[in-house]
Amino acid sequence: MAKATVKRQACVTLSIEPAHQPMRSLYFLTLFFFFFALPFGKSQKYSNEFLSIGVGAAAHARGLAVSAQVDDVTAGYWNPAGLCSLIGEEKLQISAMHAEWFAGIGKFDYLSLSLPMSNSERRIGLSLIRFGIDGIPNTLSLYEADGTVNYDNIVEFSAADYAIIGSYAQYIQVGERKLRVGGNVKVIPRVIGTFAHSWGFGLDIGLQYQAGAWQFGFTGRDITNTFNAWKVTFTDAEKEVLLATGNELPALSSLELTRPSMQVGVARKFEFSEKLSLSAEMDWFITTDGKRNTLLPGKPLSLDPALGLELNYHSFLFLRGGLNRFQREFKPDGTEFLSLRPAIGVGLQMGSFLLDYAYTDLGDSQNRYSHIISLRIDMKPKK
Repeated sequence: MAKATVKRQACVTLSIEPAHQPMRSLYFLTLFFFFFALPFGKSQKYSNEFLSIGVGAAAHARGLAVSAQVDDVTAGYWNPAGLCSLIGEEKLQISAMHAEWFAGIGKFDYLSLSLPMSNSERRIGLSLIRFGIDGIPNTLSLYEADGTVNYDNIVEFSAADYAIIGSYAQYIQVGERKLRVGGNVKVIPRVIGTFAHSWGFGLDIGLQYQAGAWQFGFTGRDITNTFNAWKVTFTDAEKEVLLATGNELPALSSLELTRPSMQVGVARKFEFSEKLSLSAEMDWFITTDGKRNTLLPGKPLSLDPALGLELNYHSFLFLRGGLNRFQREFKPDGTEFLSLRPAIGVGLQMGSFLLDYAYTDLGDSQNRYSHIISLRIDMKPKK
């Protein structure tokens, strides 16, 4: 699904010091992560790939390199530890997003919110994601018993993937500094009309650490492997039609396994004046489901870098740019070349509203670019 091309998208979004202890913690966490990433069983490459599309124009304009710096409600998706940036603020953030693939055939919807807690060191969030194709004609009942065609028998169904993500974040004191930590619990229902459905469950973890002008981020997705248990529910009549038309019947039940993946980021902020600053970040997306077409492919790990920049003027105007998805491709004459996906964008802060715009290829890096607009709104309770 992630290889599809987006045609339209709209989004509404209501000093370096020694730190040996955090570094040791991150070291052991990485070992823990790769332990679960070992190939204990068969997995499907690109499983649950709809969860890697990404949300928010600001993130897309920065080439998706946001794991170390994300600090708003979308952190529930990118790095749950980023929700700690909202701790101490009584505001409620709500976001919504709608995108369309293939001129409206495929639809991507995103809704999230982040709530304060009574404990001043904690924050929670909830995200809902749906990627689906609606209005698919079911022609299994197209023919009557006598062989005649009856178009009135055609009904429509949907094939959709859902994700319900609950996020939690808090500070942990490490020496004289605070480490941001967070986690996600994911429930993943997937349906194909009345023919098949599955339920999945997964866990994510996130870390953010700041040392002066430097920021570090770590997001581990599906850290214990995410399992989707499928069940096929064809009726006897539908099975007869499938066999009569030369189709094979799928297994009545199956298990789809999503391997862990990781996003590691390091960012640096440069202060030029009280009103002007520049933030730069480099992230590495690491997958463990086998060799992929990335800049550094391998088995079982494949690495894909992402670069992002944001120029901030007086916390009012934001200019952004990014590069990601480096792939090796071939020309018609067989010559190999390295392709990449650039992105640019701008943001405007107007009181409680932040309007973001991005221009990038969200599909398959084939120069089919899309306009992305997002609006973030902070809602504060009345005193």
